[in-house]
This record gives sequence, C-alpha cells and structure tokens, in this order.
Amino acid sequence: MLLAIGVISLVVGSFTSNNELSFAQYQAVLARKDYIETLYRTIWLAGLTTSISLLISYPTAYWIARYPGRRDIFLIILMMPWLVSVVVRTYGWIVILGKKGVISQALMSSGLIAGPLEILFSPTAIVIGLVHVFSPFMILAIVTVLIRLDKSLEEAAASLGAGPFETFRRVLLPLSFPGIVTGSIIVFLMSMGSVVTPLLLGSMRDKMLGAQIYQDVFQLFNFPKAAALAMILCVAALAVVLPLQLLEARAKKSAAS
Repeated sequence: MLLAIGVISLVVGSFTSNNELSFAQYQAVLARKDYIETLYRTIWLAGLTTSISLLISYPTAYWIARYPGRRDIFLIILMMPWLVSVVVRTYGWIVILGKKGVISQALMSSGLIAGPLEILFSPTAIVIGLVHVFSPFMILAIVTVLIRLDKSLEEAAASLGAGPFETFRRVLLPLSFPGIVTGSIIVFLMSMGSVVTPLLLGSMRDKMLGAQIYQDVFQLFNFPKAAALAMILCVAALAVVLPLQLLEARAKKSAAS
C-alpha cells in the first residue's frame, strides 16, 4: 500500500508544473543534452558493473557451492561487509584509489609508474565501488541455484567425454541461468539507482542519474523535475529488466522440462 502511494505520488508529481498537469518537466528534461548523456552514462555504468560483477561472482559462487563443509563460513564472510555503512566502505575506496592512496604509492614505489594514478573521481572509480558494494547480491543469487544442482550431473558429463569447459557450457551454465539473470537484475537496478557511491567516487562530469535526482531534491528543491527524472530512470530500467525476466522465465521452463 505504501509502495503504491509512493509510486502514484511520483507519477503525479512528474506531470505537475505550477500546480497544473503538464508535460513541461519531461520536455525540459528531454530537451537538455546533458540529462540525456547522464541517462546513457547511467545505463552504461550499471551494465558494466553488472557484467564485471557476474565475471567475479560466478567462480566465487561455484567455489562456495562446491565446499558444503565450509559454506556457512564463506557466506558469513561474504555478508560481513553489509554490517558496515555504504558510506564508510566507499570512503575506504577513496583512501585506496586516491593520488596518495595505497595502489598509487605501491606502484610508484615499485617503479611501475612515474606519477600518481588518476583513478579517483572517474567512471572507473564508480564502477569499482559499485562492484564492491553490489557483487555479493550476485554471488548469493547464483549460489542459491548452484547449491540445488546435483554434482552427479557434472560427473555424468565427464564420463561421456565432456571436458570442463564443455560441462560448464552444456550443463552448469543453462541450469544456473535463472540465478545469473536474478543476480543481474538485482545488481543492474541497484546500480541504476545508486546515489552515495557515484557522489563520492565520481566527479560532476561523470554524474549518474540517481545523483542528479538527489541534487534536484536536496539542493535545488525542484521536486517536479526530480520526479520526472525518476520516472525516466524507472522506464529505462524496465526496458532492460523486462527482457531479462523473459529470458529467466524461458530458462526456468527449459530447466523444468
């Protein structure tokens, strides 16, 4: 009920201008090139975050799923960062990625680079921060599926002459696809709406749409424009997520059959 009220208020607010129903907010937003670029940047960085999280999470999830004796310990370690505020974790990356940070100082001391790295306050820093914050959700989504898979399926594939890669491609990947899609949807949506990490690790030049909405609400107090931007963000997210959900439904149907 509260969610419905919030969504309705958001929709109504986005169509309000001078206390009248109007498309003025959408026209103003879509007419500005910088807002369109911010939307594209948001989708691109969220997609990149999702892809990198998947590449990191699948091997990690497989490793956790195949060691049942220590699985609980691994899962506890995985969830421990959630006990720390996102702000604190993001500030940790500022210390690591800064010009005088650990990485820069180590590379300069070893002679691999002549000057400090320019990573902080860039899209690269944003993606690193987002992957760190959201990849555990991807790992949990994939682990949940892999735990239910019978290990004898891999053994049967190996007995039929399939190598490790062929077993992964023909057995593990199709059966774990629902977990991959679920994790991808979670990471993509949370990255699209992220505010704290882009604000702290990015620059004004690399602003994401969530940060722009935050600025319009808490600094400019332009609630109608913020509502319009939020609706555009929701539509863009749905345009990506709905096809993924269709793929997930098809994968579950194939796995069941």
